[in-house]
Amino acid sequence: MLPSPVQPLEHPLFQQHGVRVFIKRDDLIHPIISGNKWRKLKGNLAHAKALKKKGVLTFGGAYSNHIHALAYACQQQGLASIGIIRGEEHYQSNYTLRWAKHWGMTLSFVDRETYRQRYQQGFLDELSKAYPDYIIVPEGGSNSLALSGMAEMMIELSEQQQFDTLMLPVGSGGSIAGLLSNTTKQAANAQSSQRVLGVAVLKNAEYLVNEIKQLMGKETSSSSNTSWQLLTEHHCGGYAKYSVEDANRLADIIEITGVPFEPVYSGKMVLALFKLLEQGYFAKGQTIMLLHTGGLQGIGGQLERNLMPERLTKALQSHLPSAPPAQ
Repeated sequence: MLPSPVQPLEHPLFQQHGVRVFIKRDDLIHPIISGNKWRKLKGNLAHAKALKKKGVLTFGGAYSNHIHALAYACQQQGLASIGIIRGEEHYQSNYTLRWAKHWGMTLSFVDRETYRQRYQQGFLDELSKAYPDYIIVPEGGSNSLALSGMAEMMIELSEQQQFDTLMLPVGSGGSIAGLLSNTTKQAANAQSSQRVLGVAVLKNAEYLVNEIKQLMGKETSSSSNTSWQLLTEHHCGGYAKYSVEDANRLADIIEITGVPFEPVYSGKMVLALFKLLEQGYFAKGQTIMLLHTGGLQGIGGQLERNLMPERLTKALQSHLPSAPPAQ
């Protein structure tokens, strides 16, 4: 469903601080491939087909949104898929990987030391030789081919709702780099007064600033007239971690707004928004746009491991994913 809808969010805290808040519901693009995953994947899949490749090889953790989305997207596009998975083979029976296997993905499990080589050129060259009929897409789908899809999102926004600040969760950096690309600014006529705030969802994420700049390219990075910042203190303890207090507050927000925020990505973004409001970060009269980047399939893995407290589970009850087919 494109363009994805923009809707206002209502909460007493917004009124108290004199701000207007909207959310772009990229989680509603597709029931399986939602949010930034579809936008980042479509350029890569088109590239694979243009090169007449057999399929796509990529990387991810055992509960990866990227692995889940890419497996389905490749199946729909008639492409094979291979997932290099960090972890042990027993993970293949979990919620995410059972779906990936159902959609035809071949899973290859590696230890953490091997997985750390996923950005090293020598390791990638070896994979290219072993799988010459596959293109290699990095973890999270963040590469130069992903930027145009995120640029399209910014173009949609320019025609839907004016805003002062755009907030989004950041895992690998591709989404925010696409939003800041020259293509986006020229096509969407982005105003210099607008700013983009990325909320890093993992600990010690300062390195992502350079990753984002590299994805943008030197020319774009130096000429950008859109201010941006990566906030690295709102990770709630680390990737996929959060406290019971965080979960309960997120449950309150979901109940009041009616929008499903999972706790790994979009939930950390909205919790960051509330903390910033309480700190007086936003001036009165500002219009804030949130980008919901999907990832709701992750609820399945959270439930499977009994990680979600009861209140958050109840708040997300109507958005729980369907069970994967039996092996």
